Amino acid sequence: MSSNDTLARLAEVIEARKGGDPDKSYVARLFHKGTDAILKKIGEEATETVMAAKDGDPQKIVYEVADLWFHSMLALSAFGLKPADVLAELERRAGTSGLEEFAARKLKDREGDTHG
Repeated sequence: MSSNDTLARLAEVIEARKGGDPDKSYVARLFHKGTDAILKKIGEEATETVMAAKDGDPQKIVYEVADLWFHSMLALSAFGLKPADVLAELERRAGTSGLEEFAARKLKDREGDTHG
């Protein structure tokens, strides 16, 4: 099974649970509280990921990144997006230097600024 399959399967579980009983499902509870609650959890998980990385404990880093990815998937779902959308963007970027992409964006911004 590929990681794409794992993400797609998890996305299906999230979709199935988000409209459920908030007293019986963590996913339903966060969706019931609204997008701000989901976004707050992403912030918390991002901070916990940074702290785990600073501690240098590989097992803890993996655990916290899993939490971060999970909550990010809730946000994707809240906005009608799927993991495949993110994977497609990563594929689009593959083979392109981040520095080249940044330089191209700066050039495009400069060319668009004709009022200079």
